[in-house]
Amino acid sequence: MANSTPLKIDFVSDVVCPWCAIGLKSLQQALQQLNGEVSAELHFQPFELNPQMAPEGENVAEHLAHKYGSTPDQMAKNREGIRQRGASLGFIFNMDKRDRIYNTFDAHRLLHWAELQGKQLALKTALLEAYFSHGEDVSSHQVLARIAGEVGLDTAEAAKVLAEDRYAQDVREREQFYQHQGVRAVPSVIINDKYLVQGGQPPEVFAQTLRQVAAEA
Repeated sequence: MANSTPLKIDFVSDVVCPWCAIGLKSLQQALQQLNGEVSAELHFQPFELNPQMAPEGENVAEHLAHKYGSTPDQMAKNREGIRQRGASLGFIFNMDKRDRIYNTFDAHRLLHWAELQGKQLALKTALLEAYFSHGEDVSSHQVLARIAGEVGLDTAEAAKVLAEDRYAQDVREREQFYQHQGVRAVPSVIINDKYLVQGGQPPEVFAQTLRQVAAEA
């Protein structure tokens, strides 16, 4: 049997983006389907949906009304569509628990550190679940450090990373890099630095693209 083709995947996303949770689950299912054909080196890259968000966050309904002009009916319909897509992929969206949207810069700093520790995927998954399944405040240093500990990272060191504003420059540079590459919406999944899949696509779409890229590689 031939060796699987290694692919580099940059997953540009935010932890308060529901389609990013859906996109990640879809990508993971696609990689499972292609197990033996391709192997992935997955890197999570920072993107802030709301870089100007105040520290205390904003009510979700008010935020969506301001930003997109969404009506309550539209919001309810969108929430249900997202909940169903998540359920079909094994991700639980408890939208009634999520009443605020938060600033995510510190979460991205912690994810940068987690990558250096080899625990980025575990932390990313836990942050998405903390926010969408449990309605937790993913801007809180206390919450972030606790979640880091839950995925096997050093809680005390995580708290220090957050308190000392560590990796702020690294995160800003990566955000600017992807903005300059034209990334305006997330998730943006970049394979081998040149193939782009955007949005919370179904697993089949990811699988097809991964297979094509692997064939060319």
